[in-house]
Amino acid sequence: MSFHRKFYSGFATPKGTTEYMDFAIKKGANRSHFRNIENLKISSVGMGTYLGNLSAQDDDDLEKSLYYSVKEGGINVIDTSINYRSMLSEKCIGRAINSLIEEEVIERESVFICTKNGYVTNDGDLSKIDIDSYLQLMFLNNDTISRSDLSPSYHIMNPNYISKCIDKSLCNMGINTIDLIYIHNSFESWHNTVDRSTYYEMLSRVFQLYEDFRQKGKINFYGMATWNCFTSKENRKDYLSLKDVVDIANDVGGSRNGFKFVQLPFNMYLNEPWTFRNQPTETANKLTLLEAAQKYGIHVFTSVPLYQGKLLQTELDKSPLDSLPTMSLKLLQFARSTPGIAAPLIGQKKSNHTKENTLISKYPPLNEFEYHTLMNVLSKSDK
Repeated sequence: MSFHRKFYSGFATPKGTTEYMDFAIKKGANRSHFRNIENLKISSVGMGTYLGNLSAQDDDDLEKSLYYSVKEGGINVIDTSINYRSMLSEKCIGRAINSLIEEEVIERESVFICTKNGYVTNDGDLSKIDIDSYLQLMFLNNDTISRSDLSPSYHIMNPNYISKCIDKSLCNMGINTIDLIYIHNSFESWHNTVDRSTYYEMLSRVFQLYEDFRQKGKINFYGMATWNCFTSKENRKDYLSLKDVVDIANDVGGSRNGFKFVQLPFNMYLNEPWTFRNQPTETANKLTLLEAAQKYGIHVFTSVPLYQGKLLQTELDKSPLDSLPTMSLKLLQFARSTPGIAAPLIGQKKSNHTKENTLISKYPPLNEFEYHTLMNVLSKSDK
């Protein structure tokens, strides 16, 4: 696929995503494969772009997988991060989107594109410049940031850095607008380095920058991509309250702020977002993360539905998942059918995996009765 340096404008829109849904249904997708999220029709499974080597073969595989997944009507949610494969994943998305638009398969308004920032990265196309050299050349030498802005895990929340990352992500993907931007594992990266009130001030400054970019029309929504902060025990240092984050967003952006999404791991093994009640609300009741998110109007994307392949050997007793032909589809069906989850994000590159995973679009998610039946099966198998 050739790539012409062209920048596409526009966000995912109700009209564009509805047209994509109609296109997908004509290709055989089940109508219930699509959800209504912020008045957009988005696929109940999205595509992640995390794993892979910095190789031309991995670039080609990922680009072709993205192209196929969208063209077959299976996916219109694409998730990445500026540091995934040292910017090469974002560049693959740019080439795939360019091909799909040039061939008139989709419009920019058909797809919901998400990326993340915070972690330090170099540029995979500049293979001789390592992360430290890139950091020095691009950010330290010109006083964009100082060494004190770095966490031990090489994470930066200085708005000067985040601003440069947003512009670089737009450039990498050949777009003028990003639908959703996340601050990436920020609490996990900083809770051992700064106290909680300092972190909240840092997060507030990042949210203010995101609001500024919303005003400029460069991003539509923002959120937090996390690992375990929202599912830890309340008395632990690595625990974060969703209510506190919502309060910060309200303070920064008012009631119409752009904080609308969180991302965190969820699968049959890592099921705390659905099972563990640790999130306080204005009432005395403790809610699960998924319940609290629903209460605050926050949408939840989830990562690692296959636990990076560890769950593919899972053995299930007779259950509502039996109609699905492969274990990867069963794991996707479990995650996307969980109440409160907008979509699990599946990483894929090889054509056989891509074709297999895209088949999920042909099946309806489990209904409430089927889901609770499945949970009963899983709870018995745990004993």
